[in-house]
Amino acid sequence: MTKRVLVTGIGGSIGCHFLCHIMHKTDWEVIGLDSFRHKGLTDRVAEVLKAHEHWRQRLTIYSHDLSVPFSPMLISKMGRLDYMINLASLSDVHASIKDPAPFIQSNVQLQITMVELARIMQPEIFLQISTDEVYGPTDGSYFHEEWDAIVPSNPYSASKASQEAISIAYWRTYGLPLIIVNLMNNFGEMQNPAKFPAIVQRKVRAGEPITIHGNRLNVGSRYYIHSRNSADAVLFIMHHVKPYLHRDGTVDRPERFNIVGDRKIANDELAHFIAGIIGKPAHLVYEDAKVTRPGHDAHYGLDPTKLYNLGWRPPVSLEDSMAETVRWYEEHPQWLER
Repeated sequence: MTKRVLVTGIGGSIGCHFLCHIMHKTDWEVIGLDSFRHKGLTDRVAEVLKAHEHWRQRLTIYSHDLSVPFSPMLISKMGRLDYMINLASLSDVHASIKDPAPFIQSNVQLQITMVELARIMQPEIFLQISTDEVYGPTDGSYFHEEWDAIVPSNPYSASKASQEAISIAYWRTYGLPLIIVNLMNNFGEMQNPAKFPAIVQRKVRAGEPITIHGNRLNVGSRYYIHSRNSADAVLFIMHHVKPYLHRDGTVDRPERFNIVGDRKIANDELAHFIAGIIGKPAHLVYEDAKVTRPGHDAHYGLDPTKLYNLGWRPPVSLEDSMAETVRWYEEHPQWLER
C-alpha cells in the first residue's frame, strides 16, 4: 500500500524543497497544508510542479490556518496518514523580536493543532522540524549534542523550544510517535528574500553595502545547508529509525537528531563567495549586533555525529549547492524581490 505523508508549510522556503525531494525519491502520496497567509506561497508549489506535471496526481493541498483546529470534514478528506512532517512555523527572528507575543502565540497554537491532529490520525511517525537555535549560541568551537540544555536567545527560538516541549509532553502522555530533528540554517531556490543568502545576492547585484554582524576579527558563522539536503536527511531518518515509545516509570526521551551541513562558514566569507559566483564585489559593513539586534546569536553549532554514525552525509556540498542556488537566482531574479 502506498504511503501517505502530511507535510505542513508546503508553500514555505523549506517545505517546497521537501515536496520536491519526496516526489523525486519516493512513490508516496503527499497531503500538503499551508495557510498561504504568512511566508508560504502557491508560486513555490507551482514552480516545483512546472516540470513535473505528473506529480499532481500524487499531491493534494489544503489551505488551512493552523492556529485553529481541523474540522471533522477536512480530517475525513485527508484520509489515512502514515507519516506527518511538521514544518510549519513563523521563523523570522527579527519579526519575533519586533512583535513577540503574536509570533509566539501563533507557533504554539499551530503545534497544539498538529499534535491534536496526530492523536486522531495515529501516524507511524510524527516528525517535528525544529531548529539549532533552541540551544542558544556557541563560542564557535563547541557543537551542541542532542539533548543539550535548551537555552533560547530570542522569541523565535523560544517558540520553537515550546513546540518541542509540547510534542514531548504528547509523546509521554499520549504515545505520540515522535522524532525531533534540529536543522541548521537552510537555504535554497525560492527562499524568503529576507534570509541572509538572498539578501547578500540582492545587494551584490545592486552594488549596495552588506551588513555583517561583528567585526573583522570576530564574525558570526553558520553551518548553512541546502533544503534538499535537509529533506534527504529527514527521509533517511524516516526510512531507518523507528520512533522510540515512552515506557511508564522510566526517565527517557524520544528520538532526536541534528541535521548539519558539511562545513562551517563565516558570514563575511559567505558574502564574498556569493559575490564571486556573480562576478561582482561584495561591499561589507560591520556592525555590533548587540546594539542593533538584541537576541542575535553570533555562532550556532550542532554535532552531527549521531546521524553520521547511521550512515547519512549531505549528498551535495555547501559550495556546489550554494553555487547552483546563486546561479538559479541569477536566472530568476524576481525571486529576490521583497
